[in-house]
Amino acid sequence: TAKEAFASPMRMMLFPTLGLVVFGPTTLALVAPQSRLRMRMSFETSVFEKKEIKLAGTKEEIVKGGRDLFGKLPEAFQGIEQIGVIGWGSQAPAQAQNLKESLEGTSIKVKVGLRPESPSWASAESVGFTEDQGTLGEMFATIKESDLVILLISDAAQATLYKEIFAALKPGCTLGLSHGFLLGHLQSIGEEFPEDINVIAVCPKGMGPSVRRLYEQGKKINGAGINSSFGIHQDKTGKATDIALGWGIALGSPFMFETTLTEEYKSDIFGERGILLGGVHGLVEALFRRYSAESGDAEAAFTRSCESITGAIAPYISKFGIKALYENGISSEDKPEFEKAYEAAYLPSKEILQEIYDEVKSGNEIRSVIMHGDRLENGYPIGKIDGTYTWTVGEKVRAERTDVPSKIDPFTAGVYVAMMMAQIDVLREGGHSYSEIVNESVIEAVDSLVPYMHYKGVAFMVDNCSRTARLGARKWAPRFDYLIEQQAFTAIDTGAKLDDSLITDFLNNPVHDAVDVCAELRPPVDISVDAPSTVKEKLAA
Repeated sequence: TAKEAFASPMRMMLFPTLGLVVFGPTTLALVAPQSRLRMRMSFETSVFEKKEIKLAGTKEEIVKGGRDLFGKLPEAFQGIEQIGVIGWGSQAPAQAQNLKESLEGTSIKVKVGLRPESPSWASAESVGFTEDQGTLGEMFATIKESDLVILLISDAAQATLYKEIFAALKPGCTLGLSHGFLLGHLQSIGEEFPEDINVIAVCPKGMGPSVRRLYEQGKKINGAGINSSFGIHQDKTGKATDIALGWGIALGSPFMFETTLTEEYKSDIFGERGILLGGVHGLVEALFRRYSAESGDAEAAFTRSCESITGAIAPYISKFGIKALYENGISSEDKPEFEKAYEAAYLPSKEILQEIYDEVKSGNEIRSVIMHGDRLENGYPIGKIDGTYTWTVGEKVRAERTDVPSKIDPFTAGVYVAMMMAQIDVLREGGHSYSEIVNESVIEAVDSLVPYMHYKGVAFMVDNCSRTARLGARKWAPRFDYLIEQQAFTAIDTGAKLDDSLITDFLNNPVHDAVDVCAELRPPVDISVDAPSTVKEKLAA
């Protein structure tokens, strides 16, 4: 009821569709609904050159990266003598190594901070971080002595330890995050960051291993890397923007676009539960069963479902865009099959994607991650996800691959693109910038994540991501599987009338222009998942 809502500690999040904001038990303010807002962000930098781009009729500012800019890093990091990288999960090994190598020859030290009993201690030592050299130390001691603290422990651990972490920060230092999760948690409990520090975010649009692998490839091809968003939440010193941009460039980001920590956590937590991880997992399971039932040939079914996405559809979108896949990648004879699949799958996909977005925006999904983290500590481990028949068949298909390229299956393409476009539309209606929409729904999927699934299956993709991503993918993949089969496939099989206007809407969607512009900024290199690397991916079971 409204009375109960006003008494709730989450009262500032209750009526977003009405534009109603509750500032206290009885004070109300009416604002424009978020779905109608797409603010043009602008930032100032005294070190790097800004570039204005136009995405779907909106102007945005970005900074292009590259190794030729490494010489400007000391200026961007002026006043910073030590960067503390805290943790050793998905992102930390890549970020610590990339920062260390990008700053080689400068006086700025990169030090990794871990718990003394951490099993990751030996892993950090194996790539050159040692106590003897002063580049490896205890977590809180490292925080206390660092001028830039990059906090990369798990989101659940941040929620548990934030008070101790804040107490250890030096006044005037910069707290760096690669995820807005902690802000979302603090907002949900009425807490804030300390006022005497900078708070910034640099968020690579890819799992940690891909950040490292593309940086290594960038040693030969300038500009190879993973795009990053950046956000300035607090600027106590007046230098926060340049610090954030320097951090992103040092990671090897080809380009960086501005966001806010709030918009970042909404789009990021949402995206990894959608097309990036959970959605594509559920989709492949549903398609595999359907094709297996139709043909009785499990290997052919896996080839039509997973191999078509990872080996043909995603690479095509990466190079040419989503619309071009339909217009040029699928023959005239196959277009009706694509259209039927798209029209049947779009609304079921959007229904669950809107539910996920609402759960993230309300704070429910953040609380779910924290509670799941508590269960992990009480003997409920993260379960296996590649033990089903689908993925055991996949192992055999991968082992028998030839040099013949995978084919674009029109039905698979229709369902996959429908889910991708549904995710795009949820973010558009949520007021997110086009750079954020394209990176969170398209680029991260086809350039960073799908190549891992193509190489060794779903677990190799999902389980090399953060714990928050791994938990979310496991939670939501079954829902996608269920809705695609129960609604989309049932509509097709019963001959239900489908909405032809959905294809017209797809072709006229303004995001295609934004995808084309972002594709022009793409470095001319594909990630090499099997190349020698200092990164240590978690192997699929």
